Amino acid sequence: MYYFAYGALLSRKVMDGVAASAKARQSVALSHYRLVFSGWSRVFHGGLATLKPVRGERVKGGLYEIDDVSLRKIDQYLDAPRTFVQLKVKVNTESGESFEALTYVRARAEEESKPSPEYLAMIQQGYRDWELL
Repeated sequence: MYYFAYGALLSRKVMDGVAASAKARQSVALSHYRLVFSGWSRVFHGGLATLKPVRGERVKGGLYEIDDVSLRKIDQYLDAPRTFVQLKVKVNTESGESFEALTYVRARAEEESKPSPEYLAMIQQGYRDWELL
């Protein structure tokens, strides 16, 4: 199965620490969503990345191949289903190839908020890891 990473788990270092058996495959994009930050994380001291449906927008991210063990570890890291819930999505490569994948969004709608500089730096590192910048 595939996992679409767009937040902290986009960082390969973070993903290795959470689910070392996840295999990075390729960069992809999710159509009709926008990356936003919402709520407040006591761990990261700011808003957390989530997806908001917005027609015509795109979110770039990374596609990992994962197994059930990795999925359970990601669930635990994201405090699913209390803080985040799974969402099935279809992502596309630059060449137009499509993949069905799981991703996670905030469990409750919360006001948009600023991420901490440290959390944002993890995501930015993920963008560099996947050559998305």
